[in-house]
Amino acid sequence: MNREYHQWYSSSLGRVMELLVFGHAGAPVIVFPTSMGRFYQYEDSEMVEALKDRLDNGWLQLFCIDSVDNESWYNNHVPPYERINRHIAYDRYVTEEVLPFIRNKNQNNFIITTGCSFGAFQSVNYGFRHPEIVRKIVAQSGRYNVHTYLDGFVNNDVYYNVPVDYIGGLGEGDFTNKLRRQEIFLVVGEWDVPVCLYETKQLAGILELKGISHHLDIWGGYDHDWPAWRTQIRKYL
Repeated sequence: MNREYHQWYSSSLGRVMELLVFGHAGAPVIVFPTSMGRFYQYEDSEMVEALKDRLDNGWLQLFCIDSVDNESWYNNHVPPYERINRHIAYDRYVTEEVLPFIRNKNQNNFIITTGCSFGAFQSVNYGFRHPEIVRKIVAQSGRYNVHTYLDGFVNNDVYYNVPVDYIGGLGEGDFTNKLRRQEIFLVVGEWDVPVCLYETKQLAGILELKGISHHLDIWGGYDHDWPAWRTQIRKYL
């Protein structure tokens, strides 16, 4: 299997960012790590191995990126407005730096986002905010009402990064129609963390109300951990 390590100084974030690439061709998949996770987490947790046949056959190419969660959502040492500003810089890093890197390596325009736990939130939020870029979203065991990470602070930037808020507030129009063209998979275990199970169902209900096609899959007997996610991912990627 092709494996590549890359790093560069991110002008969006003002620091060096690292990533791993797995596979040589196929649909590009941006992989977001779990809470404060690193770019090597997907490999270390055997998720890459679970997808080995797809990678070897050239069906998928994984781009496992780093997080800055400890500088944004989880950084309780700075005011909430600084946390959300750091996340917006991360969004800019993915759009203005990671995506051009992907396109330079892979001309396939069927961009997929995926992640587990807090990575599921990141994959959904990035996918929903950029429906002109992302064609498919696979979110496993996520949270989608993330106000708790900002101590109740709300402004426009917060609103447009909380999926249950901005999807709930959508009207008809071009943006909503772009979302309707996406493939959206919300995956959660029957025995998952209760807030993840609840918020996955909550987001699915909002999408249903807005007429946005999606798949809500609740896996009976599955919980919030890597063995469950390794089994589930093979159905969706």
